[in-house]
Amino acid sequence: MTITKNLEDKKLTVALEGRLDTGTAPQLEAELKTSVNGIEELVLDLANLEYMSSAGLRVLLSAQKVMNRQGSMKVIHVNETISEIFEITGFSEILTIE
Repeated sequence: MTITKNLEDKKLTVALEGRLDTGTAPQLEAELKTSVNGIEELVLDLANLEYMSSAGLRVLLSAQKVMNRQGSMKVIHVNETISEIFEITGFSEILTIE
C-alpha cells in the first residue's frame, strides 16, 4: 500500500493506494499517529484503494475517535467496492463520506 500525505495548515489529506489489510494496516496506523498531532481536519482519499479488511476498518475507527476530539475527519472518493464494505459493516453511519 502506498500512503501519500499532503499537509495544508491544519488540514491533512492522506491518499491510500492498494490494499488496506492486516499486512498494511499497522503502517497506516503508525503514519496517522505521528501525523495527526495539531491537525483539525483529516481527509482520507480512497480513490485508489482496492480493498479494505477489518484491520483497515479498525484503523479508520481509531482515527475517527482521535479526530472527534480535535476536529473532523472525512472520507472522499470512495469506490463501489469500499462503499459496499462501509455499508455492510455500518461504517457508512459512523464516517463522514463525500
